[in-house]
Amino acid sequence: MLLSKGFEVEMYTGTPNGDIVGLSDRIVADLDRFSREPDSRNVEYTTAPFCDYDTLLCDLVRPRQQLRHYLKTLGDYTLIPGSTLSLGDSRRFFRSDPGNPYHDYIEQSYGSKVVTASVHINVGISDPEALMRAARLIRVEAPLYLALSASSPFLDGEITGYDSTRWSVFPQVPQTVPLFESHGHFINWTQEQLNLGTMQNVRHLWISVRPNGDRRPYNLNRLELRICDLIVDPIDLLAVMAFLEARIWQTLIDPSLDPLERSTLPASHRSEDLLALTMANEQAAAKDSLDATLRHWQDGREILARDWIEELYAEILPLAKSKGIRCFLSPVQRILREGNPAQQWRRACQQGSSPREQIMREIEGAIAREQDLEDQLCSLMAA
Repeated sequence: MLLSKGFEVEMYTGTPNGDIVGLSDRIVADLDRFSREPDSRNVEYTTAPFCDYDTLLCDLVRPRQQLRHYLKTLGDYTLIPGSTLSLGDSRRFFRSDPGNPYHDYIEQSYGSKVVTASVHINVGISDPEALMRAARLIRVEAPLYLALSASSPFLDGEITGYDSTRWSVFPQVPQTVPLFESHGHFINWTQEQLNLGTMQNVRHLWISVRPNGDRRPYNLNRLELRICDLIVDPIDLLAVMAFLEARIWQTLIDPSLDPLERSTLPASHRSEDLLALTMANEQAAAKDSLDATLRHWQDGREILARDWIEELYAEILPLAKSKGIRCFLSPVQRILREGNPAQQWRRACQQGSSPREQIMREIEGAIAREQDLEDQLCSLMAA
């Protein structure tokens, strides 16, 4: 038995040469599965929750193909990879819904720092206390998922020095969010933030990992990992999902796998130390991704992100085999070996390429990969 899971995918629209063009108002008006973001240059679609990976893969690919076909009816437009405004223009905000007061607040408070594209990964967990325990573990390990997914080394046509420029600038709201010790703690803390005005609504919790549900903070049914840059390759995205699911299964099987219990940091201020360590790790991973030097939550020791991922991969591999998802997990090894998109693009630029050439190359590669998946798998499943 596998957990239910799904994705919220944000993508930019634009031209085949990589220039980003805002089209979300037209897309949302004409296509059912898509929703707008505050800025019109990106658009979001959501997959249904599935347990089966093959079904999830096709539900990931098909809306994208539908959108590509629709964009062609508007002109020479396509989908743009990356998680930042790689070729510009980050100085301006293009409102998708000028009459929305929440969008007013976002534009005035954060500007183009929120005009990013990412993927939010949701995993169903019905028991609220098990969900909170899983959220604690995944939050302290969230920098590893950022390291695997980093795809935003460019902004306004320049190399920024960050593998995830997106996470280096994206506002954390509220500025300090504790490791929630229980469902009750989460409820009380959320109510307090709403009363203080540090959160505008229950959705205004912008951190790497959050508990989610149909009536948050009261009714919760899934963990939402929000730190990942956009992973354009569906196979790589499923690999990150399999890594996450296997890690969550470990917490469900062994409740003592809890940073608040398992860590050897001083008990008197363990929660605060874990939070500070995690925030520093997130920024280190945003800078250097797989090559970042992090501090392990268990004892504070320094460890490279890629080495930490290798350790966890070996630990979860038997569980992945028993759950029948080893084949979906295995591309993690390739990412470690070849690098994430940000690292690959930066290497190419060091050898004489340009940010625009890398974005254009990835646009073409994404189209080919998605078509191969449709031809080799999805069309057969639909038959």
